[in-house]
Amino acid sequence: MRVVLLASAAMCLFTVLPAQAQTGRLNDTGQTSCYNAADAAVACDAATAGNAGTRPHQDGRYGRDAAGGALTKTGAGAAGFDFTKIANNGTALAASAALGTNPTDWACTRDNVTGLVWEVKTTAGLRSSAHMYRWYFTSDNGGNAGNVGTDTCGGSLSAAPYNNQCNTSNYIAAVNSAGLCGATDWRLPTRRELLGIVHYGLASGPLVDATYLPNTQSSWYWSRDTYAPSPTGAWVVNFDSGNTGNTGNTGADLKTVDNYVRLVRSGQ
Repeated sequence: MRVVLLASAAMCLFTVLPAQAQTGRLNDTGQTSCYNAADAAVACDAATAGNAGTRPHQDGRYGRDAAGGALTKTGAGAAGFDFTKIANNGTALAASAALGTNPTDWACTRDNVTGLVWEVKTTAGLRSSAHMYRWYFTSDNGGNAGNVGTDTCGGSLSAAPYNNQCNTSNYIAAVNSAGLCGATDWRLPTRRELLGIVHYGLASGPLVDATYLPNTQSSWYWSRDTYAPSPTGAWVVNFDSGNTGNTGNTGADLKTVDNYVRLVRSGQ
């Protein structure tokens, strides 16, 4: 547990907060281009993006992405991203490893910058990228649990106790029961975690490093975060545009909507 101390001249208030899993640094955005005054993509030089440039302090001039070939990585990945493939049995793999169901086949991807491990979607079975889910949690839900859903996941949750209810809680339970990559602590990512794998340097979706996060839909993915102003909704991230919110730009999608899911866990 963590204890947070809030002090004032009149009183001291102690608030006990649940311990949170610690991860590493934040990812850069993948953006390596800069834009001049005419909105044309140009090199990120001092004349354009420097402190006194025509459009100063652009993202493409700074950070891990800008380091290019000089950046030392644990694994590999586009721009400043640094990923390692993880096998079904939890061991690290070479970059050439292929997806599969055998113990030493690729099934997950570790982000070496943040420390997070991501589920890799497949083209069939429980983790098929085509499956969609309703947002549903019986606790930590902002006062609205969401919706249990129907069979929008190809019958992959047909057996008891799931009963063809394709929702986020059932999917998490099924993946943890399967022990994906040797782990049983898979969860729905936060909005900021999802945004951390968006590759904004790509011209079109899906906006991820497809070498390490294949089978991603150019569409909306659920986060774990309820939309506080209206708990009937939850935050989503669009991997076609990199936007967070929904098609109506109100901040979230209704929990009764079917969206895609990619699970995550905190690495070691």
